[in-house]
Amino acid sequence: MKNKYLDILKASTKLGLTSFGGPAAHIGYFRDEYVEKRKWLDDKLYADIVALCQFLPGPASSQVGISIGLLRGGLLGGIISWIGFTMPSVIILMLFAAFISSSGSFDSGWIQGLKIVAVAVVAHAIIGMQKSLAPDRIRISIAIGCAILTLLIPTAIGQITIILIAGIFGFFYYKNDAIEPAPEMKLSFGKKTGIISWVLFFTLLTLLPLLKPFVQSVYYAIFDTYYRVGSIVFGGGHVVLPMLQREVELSADMFLTGYGAAQAVPGPLFTIAGFLGQITAGTGGALLAVFAMFLPSFLLVIGTLPFWSIIRSKKGIQAALKGVNAAVVGILLAALYDPVFTSAVNSTLDFVIVLITFTLLVVYKLAPFKVVLISIVLGAIVHSL
Repeated sequence: MKNKYLDILKASTKLGLTSFGGPAAHIGYFRDEYVEKRKWLDDKLYADIVALCQFLPGPASSQVGISIGLLRGGLLGGIISWIGFTMPSVIILMLFAAFISSSGSFDSGWIQGLKIVAVAVVAHAIIGMQKSLAPDRIRISIAIGCAILTLLIPTAIGQITIILIAGIFGFFYYKNDAIEPAPEMKLSFGKKTGIISWVLFFTLLTLLPLLKPFVQSVYYAIFDTYYRVGSIVFGGGHVVLPMLQREVELSADMFLTGYGAAQAVPGPLFTIAGFLGQITAGTGGALLAVFAMFLPSFLLVIGTLPFWSIIRSKKGIQAALKGVNAAVVGILLAALYDPVFTSAVNSTLDFVIVLITFTLLVVYKLAPFKVVLISIVLGAIVHSL
């Protein structure tokens, strides 16, 4: 039993230390670690979890990590998985905030190397997922169509709508097909726990703002603000910044410094809460802000998985998921271009590094963390020339 939890901690902490490049890259890193290397689940079950987390507000990649932890080790496994993936970047950002310099500049060659390797990681994930999730002409067409629409409608609502349309198409196109049994989703908790989780989610979301005028405490204000933002943000970490800027009384320069720092560390962008909480109220404020920011993700995932594990095995849902899973490949393909490629590749030499890292990852099958280190060194060399 202890080994199971230790395995979850080892795997998630490794990902927390090496997963650079934002949510699309995280999904690639997760697939390498959990599907390819450890074989804790297969591509179909992994894609079902990714599809579900795309619908939930909050950081999708963190929710995928929490879900895998829940499947592997129950509620404690989910918590351990989150700690391993999240706390390395939280600690780094708290230290950034504690010793912040007046310049607040984090532009350097090694950071550019981290951005570049994300292109290779996402491309590798797309190739692997396409083989099992979009193996025929129709599903490849769905994936390409969804990629085009995602690029043309780059909003969270647009993305959810695209997934829904792909699901509806899949339902009607594949509803008469013979289906393979859905990979089993073993959970140590049931629908009762799920309902309690949903009730707690909505209770906190409703009561915290109502009680705020009666509680004069910086810690209560932090919990209310970050819980609310974590509950209603669709579209990943980049959408968090403008919402937090409206809610938290800090200068624009300080926000941009925190954003630059959050971009430079591995793990989810939502860990910017650690930086902002540290600036606002020290170590206690940082830890509380991070807890409040991610608590909605826990409650939503725990609330949804017991029902999802039942619903997804139905024939109609399986047909719809064929379309949805192809759409996930398409959305990842769109993310490969924007923001991953557009923010990372600014020159011919940058693209040369992409080709080198992609070859090392796909052809020579080097471990992702080794490819990350190589890309850091190449990025530093190239951008010092």
